[in-house]
Amino acid sequence: MKTIALQWLSAAALITAAAAAPVAAQELKIGYVNSERVMRESNPAKAAQAKLQAEFSKREKELDDAAAKLKVAADKLEKEAITLSEAERNRRQRELVESDRDLQRKRREFQEDLNQRRNEELAGVIERANRVIRQIYESEKYDLVLQEVIFAGARVDITEKVIKILNSPAGPGK
Repeated sequence: MKTIALQWLSAAALITAAAAAPVAAQELKIGYVNSERVMRESNPAKAAQAKLQAEFSKREKELDDAAAKLKVAADKLEKEAITLSEAERNRRQRELVESDRDLQRKRREFQEDLNQRRNEELAGVIERANRVIRQIYESEKYDLVLQEVIFAGARVDITEKVIKILNSPAGPGK
C-alpha cells in the first residue's frame, strides 16, 4: 500500500512540477500503454495463448474425463450402497476417496505446469512489448511512458501503436 501511495505521490509531484514549469520550457511528452490490452489483443499474445491451449488441452480433457468417471462411480456406489455388504461398501468408498485424492493431485500438478508455462510464454511477449515501447519512446522522443495508470486520455495512449508494431510481420524479435 505504501508503494502505491509513493508512486501516486511521485506521479503527482512530477505532474505538479511539469505544470509549474515556465511556459517557455519544452512541453513534457508523456505516453501511456495499457498492458492488459496489449496482452489481450496483440498477435504474439494470442499465439502464446494458442500454443498453451494446444499444449495443455489433451491433458485437461484427460482430467475432465477422469472426473466424470469418478462421478459416475460415486453415483453408482450411492445407488447400490443399500444392497452392498458393509465391507464391500467400505472398500469402494476407500477406492473413491483414493481416486479423488489422486485426481486432485493431478489437477494441482496440471495447474502448476500450466501456470509455469504461461509465465514463460508471457515473459517473451512482455519482453517483445517492452522493446516496442522503448522503440516508440526513443523514436518519438517521449519523456515518460507509463503503464498501469488510473486515468489516461486518448492523446497520451500509445497502446494501439504498440499493438500495431507487435502485429506487423516485421515486428521486433521475430
